[in-house]
Amino acid sequence: MKVNDVIHYLEELVPKSSQESYDNCGLLVGDKNSIITSTLICLDCTEAVVEEAIKKGSNLIIAHHPLIFKGLKSLTGATYIERTILACIKNDIALYAIHTNLDNYSKGVNFEIGQRLGLKNLKVLAPKNGVLYKLSVFVPQDHLISLNTAVFESGAGKIGNYEECHFNSVGTGTFKPVNDANPFSGELNKLNESLEVKAEYIVSAHLIQTVVKAMKEAHPYEEVAHDIILLANENESEGSGMVGELETEMYEIDFLARLKEIFQCGSIRHTAFLNKKIKTVAFCGGSGSFLLNRAKRLNADVYITGDFKYHEFFDAENQILIADIGHYESEQYTSDLIADILKKKFTTFAVHKTVINTNPINYF
Repeated sequence: MKVNDVIHYLEELVPKSSQESYDNCGLLVGDKNSIITSTLICLDCTEAVVEEAIKKGSNLIIAHHPLIFKGLKSLTGATYIERTILACIKNDIALYAIHTNLDNYSKGVNFEIGQRLGLKNLKVLAPKNGVLYKLSVFVPQDHLISLNTAVFESGAGKIGNYEECHFNSVGTGTFKPVNDANPFSGELNKLNESLEVKAEYIVSAHLIQTVVKAMKEAHPYEEVAHDIILLANENESEGSGMVGELETEMYEIDFLARLKEIFQCGSIRHTAFLNKKIKTVAFCGGSGSFLLNRAKRLNADVYITGDFKYHEFFDAENQILIADIGHYESEQYTSDLIADILKKKFTTFAVHKTVINTNPINYF
């Protein structure tokens, strides 16, 4: 099994195109054609994690946070980032990052948090827009089934928890084959008519090229008439944060105590209690203060994330309880998530989770 086999699988499930524009996901160090000995999963790749990989015989490290985030102008070992990269290179260790694309994945980082909290009715807090296309294609009626099979197998027609979604409308197409045309039906140099179906499908942006290729290969026409339209619709299956509901509402202090236990927090920074019970819970792993207003608009009782700044706590405006549990604490179970994804697919190499706590913050 090669490093590229793992990358291909992960990026089919969690596309790189789903990452935020500022991010740097993907293979950061190493040869994608290397044969995997074993894999080490971590939240942050540090020098200590590379040492652990060496001891475990792992030549692929998969980290949530990209080690290379800003441009590097030298590799002299002057910083921990440079030393970690050099250690990977010297020991033939590949380093792969799966960050905001995993955050935006509907079964990713935030889904894992929701599961840990025992929430029901989970949905994306801030769905992305501009990440869906509508593909329309005109096809003879008796070829619709085979065309549907091809485009559905390539990933089209998925809306939330529904698959193989499409819409058909019947009409008459006209065409006049000229010169060296080789028409599927009709006569050369004559205006012909054909009973056709207009089939329409929703396609995620990262799949559009694959779907169009499959559509053309399955289509009987020499020239395939089709439209590709970028939609402004929100994709309810992709985006930042999540919101869900507790099975049974809880008092604020009891909820925070449970939160502290589940995420093993050194402390929880929070706004003043509103003296009401918690039922609707909004959250975002990592740094999520930018989603506070979204949580308020959805009437969440509490918003959980990390890295809130002092003045941002005022933005709660006595409408919602903010609970800052810490960046590392909110994302610590991401390693479990990645390991579970790999173990379900691959059995030819060992998948290890780091035993090193890479949280740079300590509590006194």
